[in-house]
Formats: sequence, structure tokens, C-alpha cells
Amino acid sequence: MKKGILEVLVVNAKGIIHTNLVGTPSYYVIIECGTQTRITKVSSGKHEKPRWNEKFMFDLSEFDCKNSTYLKCRIMDKELFRNAGFVGEAKIFIGGILLEGSEQGDIEIEPAAYNVVLQDHTYKGQIKIGFKFIANNNEKYLIEKPDQFKASEKKESSSNSIFGWIWRISLWKILFFCQHKSSKSH
Repeated sequence: MKKGILEVLVVNAKGIIHTNLVGTPSYYVIIECGTQTRITKVSSGKHEKPRWNEKFMFDLSEFDCKNSTYLKCRIMDKELFRNAGFVGEAKIFIGGILLEGSEQGDIEIEPAAYNVVLQDHTYKGQIKIGFKFIANNNEKYLIEKPDQFKASEKKESSSNSIFGWIWRISLWKILFFCQHKSSKSH
């Protein structure tokens, strides 16, 4: 397998348990891929259907691609007077996504619902997640430093516009002087 970038889109959850005795739950998700961890913001929406709509990038080496077969998403509830409470987790097989993406150069999986497993190993609710894997050998997806690429594109366009502006002025001067000269000769 080739190294690459795994994009994970955490969309929303529905039907998950409400762990707060009092008050409105504040859900967030801890996403683990291999040794890398990302955390969503606290959810917006009602406690019945929290939503995040956040995208996270995991830069995976060849070793990570070979050994990261699962993505773990732990849903947590931010508590007011104690540490965060565990709501449930989804363990999603990503080995096929990484393999197919390595072979094709890239692959995108539309957001789908995955079951949320509780501490007692029963299911309650679903979390909706989408994936995109981009192999680093695929040059149309250079995303290591996207701001740098945007800045260089802006410089090129601004320099092109300066030369275009100078060209238009020069052309205008030539036309003006030719017209002025021809009007004097009449």
C-alpha cells in the first residue's frame, strides 16, 4: 500500500443514549486512526440528533496504511461537574478503503451510518461518517500545504494582471498617438 491522506467527515449521530441526569448533553467525538487522534467541536443541534459536519485529515505513512485497519470514533458527553462521559463508539473497518485508494490513486465513500456500540456491547444509535483516501503519488491532490499553493496561484494571477494592464496601456498609447498623428495630417 502507498502512503496518503485519509479525510474523515464526521456528519451527525442519531438515536444515541442521553447520559446526563440533568441538563442538555454536549456531545463530541474522539477519532482515532492508528496513533493519530482528532477531536470534534461540541455538537450543535438537539440531543436527539447532534451534528458536527467536521472534516479531519490523517497523514498516513506506508506503515500506517498497512497497519491501520480500523478507525475508532468514540462519542463523549461533556459533563458539567465531572469528566466527560462515554456514550458509545463505532469501530469502522478502513482497510479496504486504504487498499482501494492506494490502487486507484483516490477513493471517496459517501457518508453512511455506522452502529454505535455501548459499554455493555449492545447497539444504540448511529453515527454518520464519510471517507476519502488520496494516495500521495496522485499529483492532482497535493494538499500538504494548501495555503502555499493558493498564495502562489494568487501571485501568478496578479503578475499576469499587471503585465496585462501594462500591455493595455501601451496599446492604448500606440492607438492614441497613431490617431492623433493621422488627425494632424488632415
